[in-house]
Amino acid sequence: MGVDITVLVVNWARLAQVPTEDRLRVVQEAAYGDDDADGDGDVVDGWVWPATPERSWLGRYEFRGTLGSYKPHFWAAEGWEKVRGAVGGEVRAALDEFLEGLIWWGPRADVDAEQVDPGVFPSLEGLWRSGPVIVRGPETVARLRQRWCEAAPGLEGLRAPYGELAGREPGQWIAGFEEFAELVRGWAEVVGEAERRGWGVIGLPI
Repeated sequence: MGVDITVLVVNWARLAQVPTEDRLRVVQEAAYGDDDADGDGDVVDGWVWPATPERSWLGRYEFRGTLGSYKPHFWAAEGWEKVRGAVGGEVRAALDEFLEGLIWWGPRADVDAEQVDPGVFPSLEGLWRSGPVIVRGPETVARLRQRWCEAAPGLEGLRAPYGELAGREPGQWIAGFEEFAELVRGWAEVVGEAERRGWGVIGLPI
């Protein structure tokens, strides 16, 4: 079984009302339910908003074509790692911070970036599955949204260098620039929706 990720936007004020030791369990249980808007339980693309009021404090985003797998996110980060040296300074700095805040391991080979803001979950020992974890509160989300706004106008300029430097490899989910750009824009959609609501972003391997 591969590594999965479920990406949520979460009402931080509502989450703060949950005792810290219960938050991870509550989020995991609330992430999926029989009353989701897609109704029949099939994986859909885009937003899934719970229909019941008791779960209206979060929404789930399904990245198109990923089937909930984390592999496309890893390969997008790998692609950025290969191409970033050929990208202009301002765009590179903005995309560095945006992707490092979500899926990229960062520019330092000896230190992996952490995508978890402290103090939200006292422990991750209650994870249903092992895998990637993203926990970004409203302040971090606002910063990431700003960095995306700075990077977005230059995204198309990555097309040629991406094709030259980040070509397809065996087992790679991100076949080229179009897939890379689509996934990155998906993250921009997640961050933008969270920022608009004043919410946070949580990604869990469920």
